[in-house]
Amino acid sequence: MEITQLDGMYHQLIRSLRKTDLLILDDWLRDSLSLIEAQYLLDILDDRYNRRAAMLVSQFPISAWHARFPNPTLADAVLDRIVHSAYQLNLLGDSQRKVRGFRSMSHT
Repeated sequence: MEITQLDGMYHQLIRSLRKTDLLILDDWLRDSLSLIEAQYLLDILDDRYNRRAAMLVSQFPISAWHARFPNPTLADAVLDRIVHSAYQLNLLGDSQRKVRGFRSMSHT
């Protein structure tokens, strides 16, 4: 995102993402965001709001997302575009990587 901002391709990237039917953001908020990263997310999600789907996959409960943003107002803006119109699926149990990893290990 930063590179596209520097070389003048930022708006073209946003338009390209707009055409994507489903944008998947895996490991959503695994790391805390910088202010500019949060602004990029707002731009992307605002542009897609009520137009295209987004899937956010996170290890953190929704209640913990707000604190992972550097600015509470920006967190409100981003999360407002996500949380209120979302379908939420909470998965229980062990990680499938853990479960399947043990099954596929040889016993030699």
